[in-house]
Amino acid sequence: MSKFSRSVMDRAVYGPLASQPKDRSVMLGSLFGEDIALVDTGSSLLASHVDPIVGAAEGLGRLAIHVACNDLAASGVRPRWAQILVLTPVGGDDLLKKVMEEAVAAAKGISVTIIGGHSGYTAALSRTLAAVTAMGIAQDRVIPTGGAKEGDVVCITRGVGLEGTAILAWDYREKCRSLGLSDSDISEARALADELSVVKEALKLASLGATAMHDPTRGGVLEAMAEMAHGADLSFRIDQASLPVPVVVERFSLAFGFDPMRMISSGALVVTLPQDILERARAELQGIVSLYPVGVVEPGVGVRLTSDLGERLFESPEPDFDELARLQVDLGSPEGT
Repeated sequence: MSKFSRSVMDRAVYGPLASQPKDRSVMLGSLFGEDIALVDTGSSLLASHVDPIVGAAEGLGRLAIHVACNDLAASGVRPRWAQILVLTPVGGDDLLKKVMEEAVAAAKGISVTIIGGHSGYTAALSRTLAAVTAMGIAQDRVIPTGGAKEGDVVCITRGVGLEGTAILAWDYREKCRSLGLSDSDISEARALADELSVVKEALKLASLGATAMHDPTRGGVLEAMAEMAHGADLSFRIDQASLPVPVVVERFSLAFGFDPMRMISSGALVVTLPQDILERARAELQGIVSLYPVGVVEPGVGVRLTSDLGERLFESPEPDFDELARLQVDLGSPEGT
């Protein structure tokens, strides 16, 4: 699945939404690049986020919970509740049970309670679809996607390309083998699916003073950075050699022919930090996750990716481009579905 472009969103989504009556309880509504909504209930500030999963077959319930809850946590809000929608092809009773068992296990792992949702089956689907709405109560401050400040350090946690690599390993095992990847490579890549939650590190970084955070889903870390830079009306200068690409992700990228920076990357977190708290943040995240400085925020526009070959400018977000979606056009349905 790819996202619609900004021009389509402006015409087809934000235009109609602008005609709604104003509701003073809505503190933050639908904005390009911002991942949550905020509603003042009178006694608290309710934060929510919704995300679908259609690009994976195995581990669908786990992915759905983590992707939705990650976006909430990247705003500095602890996810507490979730609602889940599961739609299957006809005869999908066992699929529904499998997705729900995965979702419940993932939610327990991050102290989230699934409070409801909807399920059904339809002949219009050839594979299962899940979507999760995650909710929590905003406490001290909400971290905006576009909150980066000039002079901040741009950092990435864990590594790039994690989720997409795990999906390829789980859903296309025989294709992996045919491309020369070993069973050890496949097992190592599949294990990345156990590292997709960023809740713990996101909340820690929020408490330390992060200015902006983003969970790099569709379009990968490059798209996440582009959205953050666009929202801040600043430029991110990124040293390509500093980007943490796990060895197994590099192997898969060479075998399948994808750019790790543009591969869906839940499990990583793109964060901007004031220079004076960088070392404290790295120290406090020891034992939780690695934090890699990869660039700096400066005047200008877009993402400037520098390497020994020169500089490439990605001037604006490209939400309709995603490496996993591109590969799946050629790979077809997941094996065994």
